Amino acid sequence: MRGPRSLGVVIKLGTSSIVDEKSHEPLLSVLSLIVETAVKLRKDGHKVIIVSSGAIGVGLRRMDVEKRPKHLSQLQALAAIGQCRLMSLWDSLFNHLRQPIAQILLTRSDIADRSRYLNAKNTINELLDMGVIPIVNENDTLAVSEIKFGDNDTLSAITAAMVHADLLFLMTDVDCLYDKNPRTNPDAQPIEVVEDIGMLVADGIFHILHHALTRLPVSTAGSSLGTGGMSTKIVAARLATSAGVTTVITRSSNPGNIVKIVKHIQASRSPASLVTQANAEDHQAEDPMSASTVSLADLEPKIPLHTRFLPSPHPVRDRYFWILHGLRPHGTIYIDAGAYKALLGKAGLLPVGVVDVEGTFAQQEAVRICVVEKRSTPCADGKLWEGPAVEVGRALTNYASGEIARIKGRQSSEVRKLLGYADSEYVADRESISFTVRESRPATPVGHATLEMRGAGGSEGEAGASTPS
Repeated sequence: MRGPRSLGVVIKLGTSSIVDEKSHEPLLSVLSLIVETAVKLRKDGHKVIIVSSGAIGVGLRRMDVEKRPKHLSQLQALAAIGQCRLMSLWDSLFNHLRQPIAQILLTRSDIADRSRYLNAKNTINELLDMGVIPIVNENDTLAVSEIKFGDNDTLSAITAAMVHADLLFLMTDVDCLYDKNPRTNPDAQPIEVVEDIGMLVADGIFHILHHALTRLPVSTAGSSLGTGGMSTKIVAARLATSAGVTTVITRSSNPGNIVKIVKHIQASRSPASLVTQANAEDHQAEDPMSASTVSLADLEPKIPLHTRFLPSPHPVRDRYFWILHGLRPHGTIYIDAGAYKALLGKAGLLPVGVVDVEGTFAQQEAVRICVVEKRSTPCADGKLWEGPAVEVGRALTNYASGEIARIKGRQSSEVRKLLGYADSEYVADRESISFTVRESRPATPVGHATLEMRGAGGSEGEAGASTPS
């Protein structure tokens, strides 16, 4: 019989997991355990990537600076000082176990450029094939606010999606999410498995996550050294699961738990676990509150506490993930429900379906796609739509914003006459449009919160969106 298949595992470590918040000294005990864990996963046949913060924190210690400065140039200088020392520390620890590592520094602009995005993906995959553990960090030395990821939780989710990883571990200072503050509520229950973050909204139990984010003994804004927090981990979990990556939140001070969780997930995917999973499904049917949260205690009592977000059954990957999450939108195109339905039927976006355009952008720049209710007659201010605008995806346009404003609502045959040329009959080609949701009734726009929090669209083979069910 074949053994469990190898998995792609991404481990994200925040600054508070790497350096002490007060003394800025490296947490060598934690780092050593992370190294041992990563090497153990490699020996078990898995491919491991570490997304490591901490350059600025290490730079603070090197320069004996007590507090994180506010000026960008000072932060960038400290990052330049700390990054080489951080990598030297990682290399020294991994060298004791004869494990080669590599450094990958990225900015948002590297992800936004398609060729650089593919180059980064190919380089990381080649390193993994060579048995190397890539250590990824944001290039804080060069990044400015306009091209920053904002936090390494987002970077880790994008990295995991880029290489089609199986698991993303977001290491933090709590074991998992709870339905109440465990410090003040002894009956607080862990949220151990979340099938769909969107279903937490649909089931009317979003307050569980609200309490987990705002009342746990964890700073939602991150530590004084870092930029993340529990809320950014939820955002990263949504992003990663939409790309088909199982996401786990667990305690960073016990990195050995990663190996146990990986083995549990492998076992739960084996044929021998099907009976146990069927029993869990029967339990969900009896208890409606368990539709979005399932207790791991019933399946394996010895598994370390963690919160596991299950991947979307309809993941967005490759070019369509890049359009959705790799690019910063420069404007918005508002379309009517009929155009949205046609797009889900894999047609391109014609000018006649465009109701309005907002922002200033050039050809082949990313824009938001929003569905609106078109008015039969313009308002007094000339506005052609009313009600809420529901964002349903992103697109790369064939025309600039000023050109789309001139051809909106018109037939494709009129484009040449209106613009003097016609590069395409479509405002955006179908392969350049990616949807964020799977929607069964696309002709009827729904509330923004509900639409935004549902599952992801289709894979690249399905042209980036699922057809209506």
